[in-house]
Amino acid sequence: MEAIKDVRCEVKDLSLADEGKRRIEWAEREMPVLRLIRQRFEQEKPLAGLRLVACAHVTTETANLARALSAAGADAVIIASNPLSTQDDVAAAMVKHYGISVFALKGESIETYNQHVRMALDHKPQLIIDDGSDVVATLVSERPELISEIIGSTEETTTGINRLKAMLRDGRLSFPAIAVNDAQTKHFFDNRYGTGQSTLDGVIRATNILLAGKTIVVVGYGWCGKGVSMRARGMGANVIVTEINPIKAIEATMDGFRVMPIAQAAHYGDIFITVTGSRHVIDGSHFEKMKDGALVANSGHFDLELNLVALKEMSTDIRTIRPYVEEYRLRDGRGIIVLGEGRLINLAAAEGHPASVMDMSFANQALSVEYLVKNKGKLEAKIHLLPEEVDMEIARIKLTAMNISIDDPTPEQIEYLGSWQTGT
Repeated sequence: MEAIKDVRCEVKDLSLADEGKRRIEWAEREMPVLRLIRQRFEQEKPLAGLRLVACAHVTTETANLARALSAAGADAVIIASNPLSTQDDVAAAMVKHYGISVFALKGESIETYNQHVRMALDHKPQLIIDDGSDVVATLVSERPELISEIIGSTEETTTGINRLKAMLRDGRLSFPAIAVNDAQTKHFFDNRYGTGQSTLDGVIRATNILLAGKTIVVVGYGWCGKGVSMRARGMGANVIVTEINPIKAIEATMDGFRVMPIAQAAHYGDIFITVTGSRHVIDGSHFEKMKDGALVANSGHFDLELNLVALKEMSTDIRTIRPYVEEYRLRDGRGIIVLGEGRLINLAAAEGHPASVMDMSFANQALSVEYLVKNKGKLEAKIHLLPEEVDMEIARIKLTAMNISIDDPTPEQIEYLGSWQTGT
């Protein structure tokens, strides 16, 4: 562990900091909403003196969120939310140029990852920004003595919100948590447009293959699956969707995609992309049906979406063909290609979501933390949504930055929409 002027860190190489700073500044150009929030935070200091832990993908966009939190006065510690999602130059820049404590290394082992979670909890946080709920889950199960200090937490992902709901059902969630992922300016844009573009970016960077003409199987048709399916079709792929939810399956059908069970789709796919937030949605029985050379990638939060343990047991050999591309050679001679070790392919092999999308997601995070502090002691120990007026304000600021104007309702329209007397 290194230290720079009382800033603690465990990063790969501090000499990468200047390169990271340039990339952080480049991302900031596309993040006007968060920049405006940071400027206000610098004046108002809404988080002054509060200890905060943020578990997030350590990217240029996250660095700009961390800058806003620090400007607000928070004593922040940043850790990675995924072993392969850290950008080492960004981690170094956050420490050296922005004075933020960071524990994150690209390619860190599961043991190191878990150690960083515990090191973050040693900070005795009062606020938690989580991505997958690993910090909150570890807090609840291993460090319950710290819970009394928690003002609240925020959660970035569908996976994490599902875990929070399970904690709430089990009576283990004893502080308020804000489901940032459920904000309209988050899931409509981050999940659909961010995941849609960055997932295919990761697949292409890892493989340099042509998507046009390929059959791509998208497992899951939530907002992330919608985005991946839309972008894959736009690049000329034939898209098959698999689902367990009948309403989403109908929606995918009406959107023009073929829908079938994964057991059937396994025969046809050239590329498989999972975006469900569930476990083993591609299992051993599905690998058995795939054609030789089929590519499998995951863009859900955890690598558990793919049963790689079963695939390994079915294989006689595993070899690395190029960075983030591994071939599992099966006993019958077929090869199954796994991208990014089954982890988030858009961050393992690429740079994650574009900054302009994360601008809104991280604006939600920053304002959610501020909301928790302003309402300390007033919120129930349950999962909350960020107020709609905050969601709308983020959208308004974003439109202004894009030089887009919209209409305001007239007084007559406001009166009509709020009345019941007028009809046919």
